[in-house]
Amino acid sequence: LEPGYSAMDLVLFKDALMHVCRVHRVLMQPRGNALLVGVGGSGRKSLARLATYVAGLKCFSIEITKNYRIVEFREDLKTLFRQAGVADKPTVFLFDETQIVVETFLEDINNVLTSGEVPNLFTKDELGGLCEEVRPAAKKAGAPADLQDELYAFFLSRVINNLHIVLCMSPIGEGFRERCRMFPGLVNCCTIDWFTEWPADALQEVASKQMSAEQGMEEEVKDALCTVFATCHRSTAEKSKEMLEKLKRKNYVTPTNYLEFVNGYRKLLNEKRSKIGGKATKLRGGLEKLEETGVQVTEMSKIAEEKQVVVAKAKIDCEELLVTIVQDKRVADEQEKHVTAEAQKIEKEAEEANAIAAE
Repeated sequence: LEPGYSAMDLVLFKDALMHVCRVHRVLMQPRGNALLVGVGGSGRKSLARLATYVAGLKCFSIEITKNYRIVEFREDLKTLFRQAGVADKPTVFLFDETQIVVETFLEDINNVLTSGEVPNLFTKDELGGLCEEVRPAAKKAGAPADLQDELYAFFLSRVINNLHIVLCMSPIGEGFRERCRMFPGLVNCCTIDWFTEWPADALQEVASKQMSAEQGMEEEVKDALCTVFATCHRSTAEKSKEMLEKLKRKNYVTPTNYLEFVNGYRKLLNEKRSKIGGKATKLRGGLEKLEETGVQVTEMSKIAEEKQVVVAKAKIDCEELLVTIVQDKRVADEQEKHVTAEAQKIEKEAEEANAIAAE
């Protein structure tokens, strides 16, 4: 990308290319100025910048601030005139209706269009310095360079040859009609290019460009969605015309509305994807946990079955051991009875023997 230029994300459908060609043709003409008439968002400024770049011209535009008034506008005009007249750089002054803070702006632009200068733009001191700056160029070009008026005339001729004005205006409302009536140079000194409604193929291409960034969607679905977008926009425009005829109420359907419509769908799509994707992730995590639990349960069941066999065998061994213990206890009991009986017998015999011994 060349220094001083910024990239533009454009969809160059057929109508857009035709507008670029028209503006380029105007800019290549001597004192060629253009008035681009269309609703906001129709691509007037973007295509004008592209045509300026293709023509090899410098694009100059003002930056509106909170306290931007006629003084600041005149300073920007001085910079513009110096760039075109002193630096001898072919320049395009791009100006749109949103930058009209006060109507005096258009009065100055009208003067530039009709006569090539703004009365009393430079003070006497500034004018003297300006003439001295262009004196070498005037001598080199063979123009009269003795008087200040001659130098200023040379400066203005440079401005007229190098400066092209491109105005972007909206036809909505009474403001455009009043401005054309009050400042005839807007119409008489400009080539008018009307930016009408985008055709169906343009709507389709713009939607396709916007939807191309969406991943995970089949091309057939994208094409069908783009067709729906274009159909909805065109049907809204048709119904707005019917409402104007029946109810005398205007509803403007602009390309900006169409872009907002497509971007709104993309935003809603991403929100739903995020929301449903979150739920799907949770569900997937739950299913994985259930699957893991099922595997663990299966493994534990196998272990339990193996343990059950061991327990059953141990139970049988215990029962057999218990039988043996019972039998041994029975034998022990019988032996205990026999020993007890023998002890009693011996004790009785001992008592008898003691009795005999005592006698």
